Amino acid sequence: QLQLVESGGGLVQPGGSLRLSCAASGFTLDDYTIGWFRQAPGKEREVISCISTTSRSAYYTDSVKGRFTISRDNAANTVFLQMNGLKPEDTAVYYCAATRLFSVCVANKSAYWGQGTQVTVSS
Repeated sequence: QLQLVESGGGLVQPGGSLRLSCAASGFTLDDYTIGWFRQAPGKEREVISCISTTSRSAYYTDSVKGRFTISRDNAANTVFLQMNGLKPEDTAVYYCAATRLFSVCVANKSAYWGQGTQVTVSS
């Protein structure tokens, strides 16, 4: 059964860093575009970043450009999101998701989702 598990969330002060991991099981990550998404209380889920199967293409939403970096290690079946310069407005539950098409990820319509990890940015 296809499963995604996020980890690495937590409480961090403004300006701090966190590295989220998305571990896949039950399928080969190589065949899927993986995206990171977040949902803050009272807000809609938004797509943050997507990375193509070979890492050749990456997408970032404007609010995280220059601060977040997505990467993948297909051999380890894991995708990462390095988050630097965190701001209070980055506080949300962060999800990873898998889809076959890069465009579907960017459109926030991925098929397979993890359970999420909480990121809280506060002093």
